[in-house]
Amino acid sequence: MRRLPLLAALLPLLGCAAVRPFEEIRKTLPATSFLKVGDQLVHIEQAGSGEPVILLHGFGASTWSWRNVMPALAASFRVIAIDLNGFGYTQRPRTFESYTREGQADLVLRVMDGLGIRSAHLMGHSYGGGLSLFIASRYPERVRSLVLVDSSAPTYANDRRSRAASLKPLLGLYLRSFVLRPGTVRRALLHSFYDDSLVTPELVHEYYERLRVEGVVDAYYGLTAPTRSQPEPVELEKIRVPALIVWGAEDQLISVEAGRRAAERMPDAEFVVLPGVGHVPMEEKPEELVRLVLPFLERQ
Repeated sequence: MRRLPLLAALLPLLGCAAVRPFEEIRKTLPATSFLKVGDQLVHIEQAGSGEPVILLHGFGASTWSWRNVMPALAASFRVIAIDLNGFGYTQRPRTFESYTREGQADLVLRVMDGLGIRSAHLMGHSYGGGLSLFIASRYPERVRSLVLVDSSAPTYANDRRSRAASLKPLLGLYLRSFVLRPGTVRRALLHSFYDDSLVTPELVHEYYERLRVEGVVDAYYGLTAPTRSQPEPVELEKIRVPALIVWGAEDQLISVEAGRRAAERMPDAEFVVLPGVGHVPMEEKPEELVRLVLPFLERQ
């Protein structure tokens, strides 16, 4: 799982003139779709009952990216999709640490605690996959199994940081000079999909709406500025929970071979390739993805 550009091209064009106030967004959604975690409101979506499955989205995405797989999974499991810090409808924190790999992991664990979940199956896509690997390596007692979908490396949250984003006052000025454009979102999605016809105006709109949320300067700075310390390595060989690793055969962002090599390093992992799919199987072929995932989860 090599270093990854992913949907990072989305955020640099977020302009403050286009953002939606968080309070306005909150009022349009059911109160049950937010969980109070400390002083923060975290947006989650829940369905089903049974053993818990936590869904973690990719960079630039949100809980909405799981909409086509949640109903089928919820027929057998309690499914919880979480909007990570800086994405979707979760309230953007102001602290830099919230956007680090460790901060995102802390958010996931605190959501689990708030829902009374001691351990869960983690299903992560791309950035969310790398985060799932990190959680499994540091908190194995909280993870029953892993489903990784075109996953980034567990170091990706740190690898993509740049000194260019280190001056927050200038960053804020830079961001205010641009406006989030649906065309930019569309180009990023086209780069992630194999079947371009699926990148409809409606799809672009939904991704766009979940990016232009109040707190973009804090989020962009937290997600891209250098950290003060070197990240601790994650040894895939020591992740011993059962893992299913699914990859789109036409993924142009992370190669199939990179995913296969990572799977070979994990003691209890199986690797499956989906033909005719790019970087986002849950968008392009959700039924095929579910047909792979459900039997694996049921075996666990």
